[in-house]
Amino acid sequence: MRTIAHRHSAVVGLAAVALITVGCSNDTSVDASESPQVGLIATSETQAPPAEVTLTGERDVEVTLTGPIAAKYASATEYQRQALGKPLTGDRNAGARESGVVFQQFQGGVITAKNDDPGTPGYITWGKIREAWNVQRDPAGVPAVTGENGSVGPLGAPTSDENTVGDLLVTTFEHGKITYDAKTDQVEVTVNGKVVPSGL
Repeated sequence: MRTIAHRHSAVVGLAAVALITVGCSNDTSVDASESPQVGLIATSETQAPPAEVTLTGERDVEVTLTGPIAAKYASATEYQRQALGKPLTGDRNAGARESGVVFQQFQGGVITAKNDDPGTPGYITWGKIREAWNVQRDPAGVPAVTGENGSVGPLGAPTSDENTVGDLLVTTFEHGKITYDAKTDQVEVTVNGKVVPSGL
């Protein structure tokens, strides 16, 4: 037993000497040990979204976007900006609903946010999905002339941009979702888990 203990100690000791020798070598080859670099910490700075974005709207009227609407527009892709087009002017085309939802209508879509608080995400809604969202609906989501539409309607405010899911374009809302199949030109509206007529 004693011999094994000494052999084990000797092997550990030789390994330590070998490591120290390699680490302290004066060799300038690539295999030579280098001193560790201390204090090199990579950091990433994220730019804060702009507080305002000023655009030229219809009839060359200047439109200033603020809060979550400005942040969403600033982060939109070039394709999204072109598809949105110019911002519309007038009280009906921008502002805040009684629910707190803020919005800005554009020639080709709308940007909405649940409220105007900093950091609240904004969403773009357009195309057939926007058309179906704007259909007046009764509280169950069935199209009705006396119903409500948009963010005050039974679907509520958007909770996502349009996303591709398989062959479908899908936008989610507080109380449902709208899907659009570009191949068949069909729109499906779901309110509180129940599929209802699209109204288109």
